[in-house]
Amino acid sequence: MTSWTEERAALLTAHARGFAETALTNVVREYPHYESHWRVDDRPVPAIRQLHPCFYGSFDWHSCVEMFWVLARLLRRHSDLVPAAEIREFLNGHLTAPALAAEAGYFAPDHHRTTQRPYGWSALLALTMETVGWDDPDAARWCAALQSLSAVFVERFLEWLPRAGYPCRYGLHANSAFGLSRTLPYAQWLAARGEPGLLEVVTETALRWFGSDRDYPGAWEPSGADFLSPALAEAELLSQLLPAGDFRAWLDDFLPGPSPAALFTPAEVTDSSDGLTAHLHGLNLHRAWCWQRIAQALPAPRAALEEASRAHAHAALPQVTGGPYAVEHFLAYYALLLLSDA
Repeated sequence: MTSWTEERAALLTAHARGFAETALTNVVREYPHYESHWRVDDRPVPAIRQLHPCFYGSFDWHSCVEMFWVLARLLRRHSDLVPAAEIREFLNGHLTAPALAAEAGYFAPDHHRTTQRPYGWSALLALTMETVGWDDPDAARWCAALQSLSAVFVERFLEWLPRAGYPCRYGLHANSAFGLSRTLPYAQWLAARGEPGLLEVVTETALRWFGSDRDYPGAWEPSGADFLSPALAEAELLSQLLPAGDFRAWLDDFLPGPSPAALFTPAEVTDSSDGLTAHLHGLNLHRAWCWQRIAQALPAPRAALEEASRAHAHAALPQVTGGPYAVEHFLAYYALLLLSDA
């Protein structure tokens, strides 16, 4: 019988080129575009490419960063499956020091201190992390260029998290658990280099926010526009921070008894042309990734969790490419996160 790990590898082989082609198309598609932009005077808002000379495509800023991550991850880890030369040429043309300095300049002013928090911040740090330690001269240059913008968001996290009394628990961009989870690898890398501040504040905040949670109402999921599972985002984050035995005990209290059937059942998407309803495709992929990560953190038997991951993945993977832009502008990020996760 094929294991879920083996099946994911086969699915990645089948889908990688489609993910790459979708990302290459999206990152240079300026419009339609959604921009959350602070106005501090009545001057006209500049064109998107003036505001964001690097991340101007893919419908919105954070989705564009996610598509860059898709391209970098595929090039680094699966170059034999994708148009590697085309991806490299694109990244060389966009991940430049001047373009990324301009992006850092956009986010640096105080009036932008909450813009893209924490979803976009964590996506950018994940992109930077994908270039770290890559034995490739182009990647070393991309990594160096990303540092100015990464530093802005590290500073923002260090400023914000100690003051944040409560997490956001709903299944959209402001979800606190997912933002911390995607930040964690970069925080761990900084700590290994002698800069532990981000890791310390992420860990302290996660445990302060979620460490004593009990009896989560998982049966209430999903809401109609979720692309993240609030319950599983929290559990996935804690699975990365707690020792295995402590996490098992925490999970038993968090989702006591038989876990709600709603968390094991893929969400039904009734209208993929509706941008908010179509978020539920992302929810299915996020749940698939979370169940997989939670299973990896627990001792055997894990078959029920792996089967939940498989069921959610198969419900969503056919929707990742070739569909309405409302779906296609972001789903490859979650699909690749699932299929290429170790």
